Amino acid sequence: MFIIKLSCGFLGLNCVKLLHLFILCQLSSVVTGHIRYSIPEEMKKGSLIGNVAQDLGLDLKRLRSGHARIVSGESIQYTELNADKGILVVNERIDREQLCGDTTPCSFSFEMILENPMELHQITVEITDINDHSPIFETDKINFDISESATTGARFSLTRSEDPDVGVNGLREYFLSENDHFVLKQHSNADGKKYAEMVLQKPLDREANPNLSLKLIAVDGGTPQRSGTVNINVAILDANDNAPVFNQSVYKAVVTEMSPKGTYVTTVNASDADFGSNSDITYHFSDRNSALNNLFRMDEITGMIYINGDIDYEKEKKFELRIDAKDQGGLTDSSKVIIEVIDVNDNAPVISVMSFTNSVSEDSPPGTTIGIINVKDLDSGDNGQVSCRIDGSAPFKMKSNLRKYYTLITDSVLDRETVSEYNVSVIATDGGIPPLSAQITFNVKVSDVNDHAPIFSQSVYSAFIKENNSPGLPFITLTAKDPDENQNARISYILEDTNIGGSSVSTYVSVNVETGVAQAMGTFDYEQIKEIVFVVKAQDGGSPPLSSNVTVKLIIQDQNDNPPQVLYPVQTGGSMVAEMVPRSADVGYLVTKVVAVDVDSGQNAWLSYKLQKATDRALFEVGLQNGEIRTIRQVTDKDAVKQRLTVIEEDNGQPSRSATVIANVAGADSFPEVLSEFTDFPHDKEYNEYNDNLTFYLVLALAVVSFLFITCLVVIISVKIYRWRQSRILYHSSLPVIPYYPPRYSDTLGTGTLPHVYNYEVCRTTDSRVSDCKIGGAGSQNVLIMDPSSTGTMQRIQSEKTVSTLKRAVHPDWIIQENK
Repeated sequence: MFIIKLSCGFLGLNCVKLLHLFILCQLSSVVTGHIRYSIPEEMKKGSLIGNVAQDLGLDLKRLRSGHARIVSGESIQYTELNADKGILVVNERIDREQLCGDTTPCSFSFEMILENPMELHQITVEITDINDHSPIFETDKINFDISESATTGARFSLTRSEDPDVGVNGLREYFLSENDHFVLKQHSNADGKKYAEMVLQKPLDREANPNLSLKLIAVDGGTPQRSGTVNINVAILDANDNAPVFNQSVYKAVVTEMSPKGTYVTTVNASDADFGSNSDITYHFSDRNSALNNLFRMDEITGMIYINGDIDYEKEKKFELRIDAKDQGGLTDSSKVIIEVIDVNDNAPVISVMSFTNSVSEDSPPGTTIGIINVKDLDSGDNGQVSCRIDGSAPFKMKSNLRKYYTLITDSVLDRETVSEYNVSVIATDGGIPPLSAQITFNVKVSDVNDHAPIFSQSVYSAFIKENNSPGLPFITLTAKDPDENQNARISYILEDTNIGGSSVSTYVSVNVETGVAQAMGTFDYEQIKEIVFVVKAQDGGSPPLSSNVTVKLIIQDQNDNPPQVLYPVQTGGSMVAEMVPRSADVGYLVTKVVAVDVDSGQNAWLSYKLQKATDRALFEVGLQNGEIRTIRQVTDKDAVKQRLTVIEEDNGQPSRSATVIANVAGADSFPEVLSEFTDFPHDKEYNEYNDNLTFYLVLALAVVSFLFITCLVVIISVKIYRWRQSRILYHSSLPVIPYYPPRYSDTLGTGTLPHVYNYEVCRTTDSRVSDCKIGGAGSQNVLIMDPSSTGTMQRIQSEKTVSTLKRAVHPDWIIQENK
């Protein structure tokens, strides 16, 4: 803290500055300086008081950036701060007498506040007096009735002159005009105020001079000197030899402030040795000051003093009254009454806000300054001792840095998510009995920082969607919560990029960044993919952003979109599968088994088998669950050999889907019987169409082969004729003849070059107890025989027909056919 006192002269603004540097204290949160200026009263508006920036060691930029301002708390702003120049100037006319009255020294204080960082500097301006008032008497005439018998040395009190100026400019002395009877004697009260008495130095003679006219002159000590004059008229009365005498020279009394009117204070008493009317005494206030007359009242007869106005300790702590006792002959005596005022606790503390910030960040450390207040109590002693506290359990506390100044600071770490706003009540209580208090409430809002990441309600979400869905179908809404606010709580939902089956997850699903709605990007097929697991990140809008992840399992639900597929019996267009049932088969004989599958799942894949149509329904039955075709009774000779069964396979979906299969069953004991019956077995439409197409291709192939055969035959004959002609030419020529013999082909031992074809057929049914095997002979033999004794070539084709066998379409698990 710096204390600077500047003393200014009476005539101008050029001041001699005296600098006193004292290190008083080190403040924790507010750096405070204290400077003091001294200026004369009645300076013109705009006059320079002092250079605040220079005296405090502050830069002008600091004044502007800190928004320097003056806070005085008074109704009249006597000074003004020019922040651009860093100077303090007079803003209003300053009248020391109006501002301070008789109080010396006269000064007023105010504070200059800087922000960012917060600084508080106290400035005190002392107002020095100039001699702008002359001494003034209450009246323009003083009348005395003095008996001619007044003894030498008799004293007569004179009206006191008042000079509002103080110090050397105040009242200095009195002068009495020259006369032969009275001299002037001057006195001073305890408060330094001067008063005068006329002392009779020469007896009066009413017959020589019944009236005297004098002048009392009051002179101050200013430069130039000022004076005031009052006329004194002395009427000389006839003899009254004894003056009243007070029994005490000083009376002391005590009153309590705010005592009601009429409260008794004290009683003065004087006696007069004269007899009769000359001994009758009346009491009067010597000082006719109207202010005291308004506060106190005296009974002229009894000398009792009462309170007549409002006694305020804060305005005046002690009163001094001068009392005159006067007899009927005009003789007087004077005494003094000193009245001390006792303070009562009648003023509550007054709280003034110097600075306040209504918003504090939740990450502010403990000890962060929120505001500065000034607390004043006009009472004294314990009644004026004020303490401040926080009402309630808010995380704030009051800290006193300077007398009467308190700083509101944070006491712990704040959490906006727990409490976002505080109403901090500060209570200032004095030490009186009973104590008085004042309260002020600060609304402090806790501003948010991004200290919380979004939180999902679940760590894993499960969603379901039916296959064959429409693209863009939403299947779940993800919701995360962030206890922060505004931008820090604005959540974006981001789909984490992962691979599913070699493809990006974004090809399967998408997530709305604002709403968190997850949608299917395409149509799902349960038979291809049954579950999709992906990760969604919830990220807030803070800086830096915070995020959290959640796993979402999308389960594809099956629909009954696939009919059953028959694996056995195999249905082909060109062949028929026939199962043989011997007539000796028992009841419940397993004829065959219908095998079907459904690629759906769950109940959509539960299959049931029913016999839809049959040549003889009383002969066969189908297992509802296993699809086994069994005999209900024994096969007889009366039953048709050819049996056609239509079996329907139906799943358990809603709605259900089905497929049908035709099973051909032959009731016989041998293959020839079966062959004879199945040669004219009616084919279905598809089989007939297949045979028509096969006939066309066979005829076409026969025509092509015939054409090729005739062409080859013509070529061979042409070659033979050509060779024969060449041989004839050679035979008739002279050249040696080498006969040509074509090769001879023989298969006598079965080792010829022509192949032997054998057919092996093995036929099995679903019942391992019944099977058949058929071995056929050579399919065909073609032998080309050449005669060496002949010039020609002869081809002999021998063909043997084999027994026709039943050609059947064979499933790999049931029938094996081998051709060699």
